[in-house]
Amino acid sequence: MTTKTNVIGIDYGTDSVRAVIVNALNGDEMASSVKAYPRWATGKFCDPSKDQYRQHPLDYIEAMEYAVKEALDKAGTEVANNIAGISFDTTGSTPVLVNEKGIPLALTPGFEENPNAMFVLWKDHTAVREAAEINKLSRSWEIDYTQYEGGIYSSEWVWAKMLHVLRADEKVRNVACSWIEHCDWMPALLTGVIKPNEVYRSRCAAGHKSMWFEGWNGLPSEKFLTALDPHLSGYRANLYSKTFTSDVKIGSLTAEWAKRLGLSADVAVGVGGFDCHFGAVGGEVTPNVLARAIGTSTCDIMIASYDQIGNKLIAGICGQVDGSVIPGYIGLEAGQSAFGDIYAWFKQVIAWPLEQVLSKSTIIDSETREKLIAETLDQIIPELSAAAMLVPIEESTIIAVDWMNGRRTPDATQEVTGSITGLKLGSSSPRIFRALVEATAFGSKAIVDRFAREGVEIKEIIGLGGVAKKSPFVMQTLADVLNMPIKVARTEQTCAFGAAMFASVVAGIYTKVEDAQKSMGQGFEKEYFPNPENVSKYDLIYPKYLKIGTFTEKEL
Repeated sequence: MTTKTNVIGIDYGTDSVRAVIVNALNGDEMASSVKAYPRWATGKFCDPSKDQYRQHPLDYIEAMEYAVKEALDKAGTEVANNIAGISFDTTGSTPVLVNEKGIPLALTPGFEENPNAMFVLWKDHTAVREAAEINKLSRSWEIDYTQYEGGIYSSEWVWAKMLHVLRADEKVRNVACSWIEHCDWMPALLTGVIKPNEVYRSRCAAGHKSMWFEGWNGLPSEKFLTALDPHLSGYRANLYSKTFTSDVKIGSLTAEWAKRLGLSADVAVGVGGFDCHFGAVGGEVTPNVLARAIGTSTCDIMIASYDQIGNKLIAGICGQVDGSVIPGYIGLEAGQSAFGDIYAWFKQVIAWPLEQVLSKSTIIDSETREKLIAETLDQIIPELSAAAMLVPIEESTIIAVDWMNGRRTPDATQEVTGSITGLKLGSSSPRIFRALVEATAFGSKAIVDRFAREGVEIKEIIGLGGVAKKSPFVMQTLADVLNMPIKVARTEQTCAFGAAMFASVVAGIYTKVEDAQKSMGQGFEKEYFPNPENVSKYDLIYPKYLKIGTFTEKEL
């Protein structure tokens, strides 16, 4: 039992990492810091036209080191000397190929600038073909290895991504011998346990993204993998059969990392996990509650008792895994491949004249021009939201489908595309924006309906993340479409808080994460209730959304 009472939760998002120092006894936030990934911020190693999104491991290292040290500086020496544990969450599936020593290839000579040697970000969709091959083979195999992953394997997940890279790059293929998820690499790096066969692998990542299941001795068989592609020969032997829940301590900081971060070498380090799973914990998820991390995409997380799930296989979701969220429960995951990203896309579309025309204007000086463009860009979404709220639901003929980045749930496929229908000459930007917001809400309803159809009861919904806290228009629309109240978690950084809760368990401050939730949870700041009049209107529009989606998927 440690006498220290402070912990650090580290949350790796799509664009930045955030470190939060928390008093584990009462949940008070002592200090925090956010640092953007320097290479990613410039667009390096990405090709959106090919759905390629890669991140350099140095971005993760440099940004994390900066954020932790800045947070510690803000908190002061007394707080820094009282750190008991540290835990990580990351995006996922975000894997990287490694050599026999467990080093990501981008950190080895000759591969420093090779995108195929880097982490393949969650939203990279270059592996659509490979995902289709995995699904086809699984249907005919003696064991359907996708059955605990909703029955459909996604191009967003690790086997598809790693196979795609191995096929695409002979130089990488010749030196790679294993792979590791980002959420497993960070704690491995800080504890010095990085060899492929020694790394503590996250139950969360393994169960939801790599077709791991204890009942068939871990990962898919060597025979299955080599039948999929001979390039995967030998990989299973260099991976794992055992996984660990996030309440497990891996070890302590190495002397090197203790010095680099300004911490004691006795700081405990826990098994990592995915951001949305830790966010659900930080948002105080309980059984039969759907926790929705709403940001660039959504990740929907539930926990259910063993009795409730029994032998059910929940079709079309992103996995059901024992202990992936909270040990002692089945973790269920779903989500939308794009949510806030759809609003950001529309903002970019209508901002084209600002960036391409106004930016070249000679009427005003360059400094004023840049300030004007920046100010306008900042106000586009708030002003669109204010104007869209005034559009009567029944007046608009526009209906959109929210698959601009493919579909994650229900029934994952990255081959579908989004659509906007019912446009007229009078269709203004606010009306189109309203249709896009409604589309993201309809996509959310499709997920809730799928859980209900599969016999999983949802009694309550919790909203987590940036969109939930910043956009009353989106959240009210969501409540109206779902016809359910939505609570918004007060904690600004729920994922990092979830990591801090797990850190308090691995450090020995609490024996289980439910106790940490009770002591460290910050409750809720707001609740949105459905408007009955709007509910009845959306009940009439939602079937049209489904019909348009079916048409576009089948015909386009």
